[in-house]
Amino acid sequence: MFDVNKIRADFPILERKIGGAPLVYLDSAATSQKPKRVLDAIADFYTKHNANIHRGVHTLSAEATTMVDEAREKVAKFINAKTDEVIFVRNATEGLNLVAYAWARQSLKKNDVVVISLLEHHSNMVPWQIICEEVGAHLHVIEVDDEGRLLLTGTGTTQLTGGKLVVTTGSLESLLDERVKLVAVTAVSNVLGTITPTEEIKKLIKKKSPSAKLLVDGAQMVPHMKTDVTKLGADFMAFSGHKMLGPTGSGVLWGKREILESMKPFLYGGDMIGEVRLTGTTWSGLPNKFEAGTPDIAGIIGLGTAIDYLTSLGMDNIREHEKELIGYALGKMEKFEKKGLVEVFGPRNADERGGVLTFNVKGVHAHDAAQVLDKYGIAVRSGQHCGAPIVERFKTLAMARASFYVYTTKGEIDFLIEKIKEVPKVFSL
Repeated sequence: MFDVNKIRADFPILERKIGGAPLVYLDSAATSQKPKRVLDAIADFYTKHNANIHRGVHTLSAEATTMVDEAREKVAKFINAKTDEVIFVRNATEGLNLVAYAWARQSLKKNDVVVISLLEHHSNMVPWQIICEEVGAHLHVIEVDDEGRLLLTGTGTTQLTGGKLVVTTGSLESLLDERVKLVAVTAVSNVLGTITPTEEIKKLIKKKSPSAKLLVDGAQMVPHMKTDVTKLGADFMAFSGHKMLGPTGSGVLWGKREILESMKPFLYGGDMIGEVRLTGTTWSGLPNKFEAGTPDIAGIIGLGTAIDYLTSLGMDNIREHEKELIGYALGKMEKFEKKGLVEVFGPRNADERGGVLTFNVKGVHAHDAAQVLDKYGIAVRSGQHCGAPIVERFKTLAMARASFYVYTTKGEIDFLIEKIKEVPKVFSL
């Protein structure tokens, strides 16, 4: 049984008070809080096992190496991947950049096409802008409807002018052809919570651009719902440990083995080499080829422990909990919308949305609203959420975002709703 009150007891930070008020943490899309089990695992490593991994023959090094290997196995099982396809990185951003520089640079050529969507985090947008500029490739951008859902079908495209890139916008169907070499899309929008239909996307790619690779930004999917890379249909997927109860500095790039083996290393140095001579160097096999230098060993171990914790809760249970919360929150906010107090962004159907409530209080800047809420101990994010184009699509400069996770309660949502009513009062004095 999913007992949120029992779960909350595992998170020491939730006992904090902000300005005398109990902390209501609604910023898990930015980073999640950490259960004591994860904090203890990190402390245990540093107090009992701290040593560098690989090559060392002494006891501590062997122990640390085993702990990292076990964490990799946990990640692989969690996403149903092969162990050597799991590359440890610092975060999803690094994983996406690894694909950009180690795969795209050697695979894309002039007039090829990369397709992204308007929903993308800057981490899955800016690298493709840069690579396309470098090689002379074109960038295509999938548009969204008025609820922030991807436009999959439809005719007609628009070419943007004024920049260095050749950028074309439209539906996915209208943007796909034989020139497309990569489609890079988020699985769940960090701004609007939109869940993208990756299965339908894969079918369209197979039909119209069969040679294209599919890269999925899983930063907002893997922590919140069951993820199986064999069913996802992707060639690459990246996600961050810190968004799934793990430490900052831990993350994963998954890729199909045959593609990873064909790629050159992203970084050069220790632990990723096979043999070094003054006249040349060979590379190690997977996954070491992409893991140069000393990794965040404690972070990787902490991520493995976070996966143990999430597995014990059940990913389907987590998804159902968040779906119930976002449905509840949308229902409450709808009443405010009818009164003209707020504007809510994103899909209105909880089945199409992750646990992200994005809104603005009418006539109040998102930063100002967030500061007022903070006085009541409520932590929400405000700004463009590293997604400037999608925010601007809804004709606003910034948005406030409340994001939920395993420790979020309906009582906290009620408290948020109650205090949103106070925000306009502060600025009407």
